[in-house]
Amino acid sequence: MIERLDLDVLKSLKTPKCELAEGLSELYGVDGVDVILYEIDRKVENVKIVIVGTDIKFENVKKKLEEYGAEIHSVDQVISGRVELVETYQDKLSVR
Repeated sequence: MIERLDLDVLKSLKTPKCELAEGLSELYGVDGVDVILYEIDRKVENVKIVIVGTDIKFENVKKKLEEYGAEIHSVDQVISGRVELVETYQDKLSVR
């Protein structure tokens, strides 16, 4: 079971980040969603999306992102089971 999923996602400027986060948070097995903007262009935004939960289904996440017109560029981290968390380079870039 996937408990954390860190994604690099390209999304349209027309799709509000709040709406995207709410849509993803409604998926079964998802407890929380963090959407972090890190690059903006004329028509698109690059965002890091961190999804945490108890039983995240990657295919459901991918399908939901596609419904919002977003595309996964990369899967940066996946945590399943008992894993000691290590701070990633992307974590250091994000401001909390």
